[in-house]
Amino acid sequence: MRRLLPALALLLLAVAGPLLAPHPIDQPVTLPYGPAGTDGALLGGDQLGRDVLSRLLHGGRDLVLSSLAVAALVTAVAAVLGVAAALKPALGRFVERAAEVFMLLPAVLGILLVTLSWPDGGRLALMTAATALGAPYAVRFMTAAAAPVVSTGYVEAAVAGGERTWHLVLRDVLPNLRSTVLALFGLRFVAAVYVVATAAFLQIGPQPPAADWALMIRENGPGIILNPWAVLAPSIAVGLLAMTVNLAAHALAPKVDRT
Repeated sequence: MRRLLPALALLLLAVAGPLLAPHPIDQPVTLPYGPAGTDGALLGGDQLGRDVLSRLLHGGRDLVLSSLAVAALVTAVAAVLGVAAALKPALGRFVERAAEVFMLLPAVLGILLVTLSWPDGGRLALMTAATALGAPYAVRFMTAAAAPVVSTGYVEAAVAGGERTWHLVLRDVLPNLRSTVLALFGLRFVAAVYVVATAAFLQIGPQPPAADWALMIRENGPGIILNPWAVLAPSIAVGLLAMTVNLAAHALAPKVDRT
């Protein structure tokens, strides 16, 4: 449980951050790239003199909420499709071939294809791309995890008794994969953070003057010598978010007896 607390605390801070920001995100409070501590700006100013701390506190909420939504959708789709594929070999072969095709598509190219073909989609288009890119890996993971459960006697007895596929998936198999599903959710959240942050860094999705951690890194890169915190602070925030959630996912992963 202790390994879950840092991730929960950071997620809560990212979501509630706008309530704690000392300045508006679009209001200059110091000189461009003003050093930390000047004019009441604890982390200094960005390229327009706006408070880095305020923008940092605002910049994590959309990233976290988008990543949570993508992770939840990918996990739900993968859990149902993966278990169904393990139960139905014909469906499993089709799902596996489709997953292999999607896995060949590079992440950045997939994001560009979706966002450019849906120019008004904004963050929704980015989330759609992240979901489509993450689902193939998750489906194969869940298919492999469900295979030992599907081969157990009570599932075979339920199949022989004529139980419908949806009942087998939701009532007989998935309840025995709770820890696996939770671990998958954590891993897909980390992957979604990387995809959404990469897209924002490439200015696909949130646009200036929006406060976004990845966008802050891109915008303030030229002034890293003048005020390193304008780049280091959002970089550390993204790294800590991914690391703490990854540790939490590892803590939730099913324990394997290696004796």
